[in-house]
Formats: sequence, structure tokens, C-alpha cells
Amino acid sequence: MELSLARVDYLQVGVTAQKSMRLLPASGRKATQKVVVGDQDGVITCFGIKKGEAVPVFKTLPGQKISRLELGGALNTPQEKIFVAMGSEVRGFTKRGKQFLSFETNLTESIKAMHISGADLFLCASYIYNHYCDCKDQHYYLSGDKINDVLCLPVDKVNCITPVLACQDRVLRVLQGSDLLYEVEVPGPPTVLALNNGSGGDSGEEIVYGTSDGKLGLIQITGSKPIPKWEIGNEKKRGGILCIDSFDILGDGVKELLIGRDDGVLEIYNFESADDPVLKYDHALSESITSIQGGCVGKDGYDEILASTYSGWLTGLTTEPVHREGGSGEELKLSQEMQSKISSLRNELEHLQMKVLQEREKYQQSSQSSTAVSSVPAFSVNDKFTLNKDDASYSLILEVQTAIDNVLVQSDVPVDLLDVDKNSAVVSFSSCDSEPNSNFLLATYRCQANTTRLELKVRSIEGQYGTLQAYVTPRIQPKTCQVHQYQIKPLSLHQRTHSIDNDRPMNTLTLTGQFSFAEIHSWVVFCLPEVPEKTPAGESITFYFQNTFLGTQLESTYRKGEGCFKSDNISTISILKDVLSKEATKRKINLNISYDVNEESVRHTLKLIHPKLEYQQLLAKKVHLIDALRELQVHEGNVDFLLPKYRSILEEADQLLEEYKRQPAHLERLYGMITDLFIDKFKFKGTNVKTKVPLLLEILDGCDQDGLIAFFEAA
Repeated sequence: MELSLARVDYLQVGVTAQKSMRLLPASGRKATQKVVVGDQDGVITCFGIKKGEAVPVFKTLPGQKISRLELGGALNTPQEKIFVAMGSEVRGFTKRGKQFLSFETNLTESIKAMHISGADLFLCASYIYNHYCDCKDQHYYLSGDKINDVLCLPVDKVNCITPVLACQDRVLRVLQGSDLLYEVEVPGPPTVLALNNGSGGDSGEEIVYGTSDGKLGLIQITGSKPIPKWEIGNEKKRGGILCIDSFDILGDGVKELLIGRDDGVLEIYNFESADDPVLKYDHALSESITSIQGGCVGKDGYDEILASTYSGWLTGLTTEPVHREGGSGEELKLSQEMQSKISSLRNELEHLQMKVLQEREKYQQSSQSSTAVSSVPAFSVNDKFTLNKDDASYSLILEVQTAIDNVLVQSDVPVDLLDVDKNSAVVSFSSCDSEPNSNFLLATYRCQANTTRLELKVRSIEGQYGTLQAYVTPRIQPKTCQVHQYQIKPLSLHQRTHSIDNDRPMNTLTLTGQFSFAEIHSWVVFCLPEVPEKTPAGESITFYFQNTFLGTQLESTYRKGEGCFKSDNISTISILKDVLSKEATKRKINLNISYDVNEESVRHTLKLIHPKLEYQQLLAKKVHLIDALRELQVHEGNVDFLLPKYRSILEEADQLLEEYKRQPAHLERLYGMITDLFIDKFKFKGTNVKTKVPLLLEILDGCDQDGLIAFFEAA
């Protein structure tokens, strides 16, 4: 069945947070539903649609930022009471806008996630989970990493309260009271949870999760263990998932899965077979989708999908046909309706333009007076700096509530800027002085009109650490700019993983000294990404990591007075040794450092690097031949006389050039890693082999794995 949806933009409110828009239950079957949305100005707006226009039901006064909006009510009754989380407070409103609850929680931080089930209220701050019943404290849990979302299995189906926390360390934590029942490992950091079909499926135990790297899955949460049902990867390299809903938009009696992503892609998955869902429809909006709901909004009898975006737009994709089929009378009526709508919009636009001119003149006059104080306009920036496992690069996503004029990117460490297909901005590089100022990168992205979202990609070098800064200037008057800083860590290309291969040859670094658990944890946070800033509970902790570029691994176990780091890459151990020594020296802590180097690990790492090296060298050779082969083709008219391998280079020329352009300095990176490996191997033996590096580079150009291993062993 083909799905045809028409886009309608209804209304714009302030900047919205994740899960802050819901549809109130309809009064009758197929009747239109009211929309309720909370924004970061603290305003709750409830409206309905009449004749294509938004008609307000109620609007509250501004207040603290609204971080979540949920619907509630007694179990097995229509869920039409509105609950919002603002700071550490929860407020309740009726569907008419009358406030009936103001509950100040005992949380010291702002509420990040909220779920409501009857009289039970589930709240999460960064690391803390609290369960309240009738506003009385019931249970408490301290999570090992940041909590992104919370959900409770339907009590009427499973007959017990089973909360599930989505945590940043790629784990779903299932609780019983104040205790951890079990953990469920998922393929990426989970950002959102939803009950399958809106009710948890037949058993009430099925949960759909979405991750920040764009993966989607279904897990059955039983009383004793998790049962994974299906999992969908992110083959199209789309954005992270921010919101999920279930709704029968096709009208076939089976609810489809509605997905909203942070790159503005809205997806509909349908269950054609009983197994995995299949992508049925997608639509791209220009900014991240913070909430998604299925229902009937614009017109009786026509279902639609309503999405709220980061800058506050409420956009519908409706099944109502745009061009009506009918006689000339109906067309005339439609055109009259449209004409009156267009004229009212024109009048509104003229009125706004006049108002802007008046305010601008007023500002100019006040700014020229002797007592003038220039006011800097505030604007909100939604940013995300994450490591991509697929190509070992960092994605920096900047989203502004108004159009971006330009973004200046500066770095005090060497980084490569990579091409991004979705990016339409014009980039220009400025020469920078790296010696006295440690300034290695200065690039300006000039954005096209109405660009509110910009995505950049950078690749760092392990062992070189510092700060990447983005200066964001939007198209607003007077000109103003915000600076956002991102740490590039010493082991920046490492990513957290659930387990490692213990059969690999490992090098060990052991530290002992008079340091506390909190101090060594702060050093590990400084060195490695994806480590929670909060010191873990308990006496010791173990983290596992994988290098996204090479596939090598790292195990870090530490406690008060002792730390043990194991890796199959000697360069990782060398970087850790240097950085941890420096951090301890800053705090005047004396460290005893011992290490155990496994000679076999160097051979193992070279075997991991070699296929990548061989591929990149071959790609570089092919790219260098393209111009000469194209010249031959022009002179000779045809290329039948060429060997098949050269003909294939010509046929694939565009793809080869595209790949080479997408990964600049990839070969130099690999050469650098092998050189570091060579120097680090002998550094642990107390030998300086920097004079032998030119000889090593000659061997690398020859691309002979056995010769390379022999050189490492003979040097």
C-alpha cells in the first residue's frame, strides 16, 4: 500500500526539548485532537486546528525551561492530565489549563527524564532515579552513567512496577524497587525508550529503544532476563533517534513505528512480516525532531503524523489530499478559502515588517544616547560532539534556533576536517601560526540563507590533545557570537565497549601511589572519551575500550592507590604512561610506574594495520594515475588497448576521487601510527631509534608486511 502524505506547518513556539509534545485523547472516534507542547521559555501551549488555523485552548505564562511533558491520569481511563518537568519541579494541568499540582522534588539537579503511570511518578536527573507514589518518595537508585530516558512497563499487564533506565554507557538498567534487577547491553548509547505498540505488546514487556548513533531495537523485558527480538542498524548513516511513537497511519489495523531523528529525518516502519520492521516512508525536515505523535489533528477523519522540531515548529504530515477531486464549484470554494488565507497572511506580514522597522529605529535612537547600554540578544545552541565508529571521526553538530550566518572553527591540536555530504556551507581556511600560539586549525564555514543546522567532521591524532572551539554567529542584529568548546582527549579515537578479546597479546601498565579513587578516575576521564565524570560507586571499576581506527583494545581497572591498564597496542600504553605521569606531577603525587611489554603485541598490531595500509596505498596509486589515463583517453579516442586493471581505474575514477577526497591524510595517519609504534617499542627498552625512521618510511612505501615485521624485530 503506497503512502502519500502532505506537509502542513501549523504553529511555532519557543525552542523545544526532547519528548515535550503530546496529543490529548480525542473526544470521539476520528474526531480531531488537541495538541499540547512545552518549550524552553517555560510556556505550555495547547491548541486545536479549525479550518487549517491554530486555535488556542490555553497558554501558560513563561517560567523555567520545560524538559519533559507527559500525559497521565488514573489507570484504564483517558490519559488527559498534562504533567511538565521544569527544573526540579513537576506541575500538573487539566486539559483546560487549570493547574492542580505543583510538586517540588528533593532533586538537587534539573529533571532530565520523566514517566507517569497512574499515581506513580518516575523521575531522573543526570545519575539519580527517583520513584514517587502520590508525591511520596518510594525508591531511589544511583546509576553508573548518565540516564537519558526512563520508562515503566504497564502495571495492569505485568502486575508489578518494573522501571527501565536508558543509560549513556550503552546499557538498559531494569530495576526492582531500589535495586538493579539486571542490565541489558544495547549496540549504542540509548537516547529514547517507548512501549511497543504503545502498550508493551501482548505481554506488556516489549520495549523499543533508539540510540544516539541511529540504531533501533526491540527487547522483551521479562522478570528474569532480557529477550532481544530485533535490531536495525543505521546503514544510511542517518542521525541519532530522539523520539518514537506507534500509530496505524496506513489504516491496515497494525500500528506502524514512527521515528524522529536529530538530523530532521522522519521515518515510518511497517511490520509487513511478523519479524523485523521495514522502512515504508521517510521525510526530511531541516532540523532535529524532538517529539513525534500519530493522531488526527488537522481535519476529522484524516490521520496524520505530528512532529515538533528543535526551533519550535509543529509540523504535520497528513493523509488528507492536497488537491481535491471534484467539480469546479468545489475548486472555486477552495480557491476563495485560499485567497482569504493568503490575504490575511499578507496583512500579518506587513504588520510585522512595520513593527520590526519601528523597533529597529527605537534601538538605533537609544543606542546613540549618552546613557546607552547595548543589549546582546540571547540565542540557544543545541550541540553534539560524538565519535563515529564507522570512520573513526568526530561529528560536530551545531543547531541554532535562528539561521546561522557563519561558524569559525579553531583548534590548538592538529586535526583534519573531513567532507560532509549534507553540508552546503562554503568553507575557507586561514593560515595559522602553530609555533607560539599552538594554533593548528582556523576554518570558517559561511552558511547559506535559512541554514539552522550545520554538521562538521574532524579526525584527531591520538596522543595529541587539546581543545576544539566553535564560534557560532547567527543572522541576528546586533551581531553576537557564542563560543563552544570541545575537548580532544589523548586517546580520542577510543570508544567504550561491553567486552574485549582476552586471547590477544597484551601489554600492561601498572601505577601505584598515594592517590584517591576520585583522583585516578579524574585522570582516566581526562584521557578517554565516554567515561562518566562522576566517580563510580564501589571500591574499584573496570572499563573496556576499542580503538575505532585500528580495532585495538584497552582494559582499564583501577581503585584507590592502584591502576592497571592493558592494551594490545604499545602506543596506547605509551600515551597513557606520559599523560598520567604529567597529571600526577601537576598534583605533586609520586607515582610508581611499572610495565610489562609483550613483544608479540607489536607483530599483532602491525597485522591489524597492514590491510588498511595496503588499501590506502593502492587507492593513492590509482588516484595518481587517473589524470594520465584520462589524457590518453582524450588523445587515443578509446581505451581498448589498455590493460583491464587500467580500464577499471578509468571506469571507477569518480568513486575513487570521491573516496580519496573524503579521507584526506588517511595514508599519512597510518604512516604516523606505524612510526609511533616503532618509536614506542624501543622507548620502553630505553633506546632512541628516531634516526632509523627514514629507513622505516622507505620500507612502508614498498608495502611488504613481512619486510616491515622483520625491520621491527631486527632494529
